[in-house]
Amino acid sequence: MSSALNDDAIAHLNTIVKAYDVRGLVGSTLTADIVAALAAGFVDEVGAAGTEVVVGHDMRDSSPGFAAAFARGARARGATVVSIGLCSTDESYFASGSLNAPAAMFTASHNPAEYNGIKFSRAGAQGISMDTGLGAIRDRAAVYLAEGIPEVAVPGGSRDLDVLADYAAYLRRLVDLTGIRPIKIVVDAGNGMGGLTVPAVLGEAVGLAKLPIEIIPLFFELDGTFPNHEANPLDPANIVDLQKAVVLHGADLGLAFDGDADRCFVVDETGQAVNPSAVAAIVALREITRVRAAQPDGEIFVIHNLITSRVVEETIAAAGAIPVRTRVGHSLIKDEMRETGAIFGGEHSAHYYFRDFWGADNGMLAAMHVLAEYGHQDRPLSELSARFTPYALSGEINSTVEDVPAAYSRIVEAYTGKADFDEFDGLTVTGMTSTDEPFWWFSVRPSNTEPLLRLNVEAATPAVMARVRDEVLELIRG
Repeated sequence: MSSALNDDAIAHLNTIVKAYDVRGLVGSTLTADIVAALAAGFVDEVGAAGTEVVVGHDMRDSSPGFAAAFARGARARGATVVSIGLCSTDESYFASGSLNAPAAMFTASHNPAEYNGIKFSRAGAQGISMDTGLGAIRDRAAVYLAEGIPEVAVPGGSRDLDVLADYAAYLRRLVDLTGIRPIKIVVDAGNGMGGLTVPAVLGEAVGLAKLPIEIIPLFFELDGTFPNHEANPLDPANIVDLQKAVVLHGADLGLAFDGDADRCFVVDETGQAVNPSAVAAIVALREITRVRAAQPDGEIFVIHNLITSRVVEETIAAAGAIPVRTRVGHSLIKDEMRETGAIFGGEHSAHYYFRDFWGADNGMLAAMHVLAEYGHQDRPLSELSARFTPYALSGEINSTVEDVPAAYSRIVEAYTGKADFDEFDGLTVTGMTSTDEPFWWFSVRPSNTEPLLRLNVEAATPAVMARVRDEVLELIRG
């Protein structure tokens, strides 16, 4: 590249390397040369020269080319590339964990088609954040963009590996669905990687035994242009098709996966979305029960981030385990899983982490737990999930705010004497328990990348939640 192009590429690194992954515009801020430089930096940072690096990719049009560019940079620095081809993000974690090898997954998750990115893992599916290696990978890549990627004396090789069947069989061993009652489910893959993994794990596509599950597929065709709707089930507009189909087909429940299929959202038989915190509580209870049966004594830790519903912490404690509250963030939770030995971790954003899956997140595994819990009892999912949804939640509300400190000051001034304050991650404000008012709390957190404040409110009743939500939004927006 010319000097000017080098300078532009190096500048782009500072915008596309985020707190937990890489995300950029294809052909603009994210190019093949940048990817190759990041690959070289990654191999150096994780010490992969002379060993293997797993490379997988989603169905975006740009993903195969970026995976090839990554392989070029990785081999130049001495790593042998294990190409697993088309896969979900949790499938790449499986490869990283089972092979005990570092991995790179090409995906922009739920972002539109013009984006792509990289999710990195150390060996054993361990997360990498800005503070634990991602910043160093960026800095190494900047040097390679400026000076070129020098090839080591013994460049790496390459091999192809199909892990889908082993991945599916492994999940089947973790959650036994053979004894559940017959279930009819609608699955919306959003033209993302769930279209590949759902037939393998819940169906017979890779030769596994038939389960008592009838699957009605929506948008299983792999298409990185997302012709039907964005593959982002967190946005209510993107689960409307699923909600309608569940009711139309008289299904027991519905599942919606995001683009790289590492997150799963659940819809009950009436078409109502099941809150991800309720899913986290259900899975936490199942995992605690399972582990306690095999390990009657000893401490059991379960992680939840600070904006999950209070019911998650209450469910964990009532089951005799120890709830561990963490900040919001993918790699932060992975680190906490490893440090505490937690058996499970849940986030409000529908990321679910499992000790038996190398501490990594796996939306398919969470979905299988919901199917198992539902299938071993006779109530509809709406009744089952209502048990784990006793409080009113606002969901996350974003506001554009140029002066975050000023907004914080307005909130503190308004609630001083009425609430307790916690700055563990952003600002959490909890109504004082000494008052007669039903409980409430809210969290206000700044975005890492945009001038946004993110508000989450929970209260004992919908009326209290609405009042607090409106009061705080007025303070945030000045």
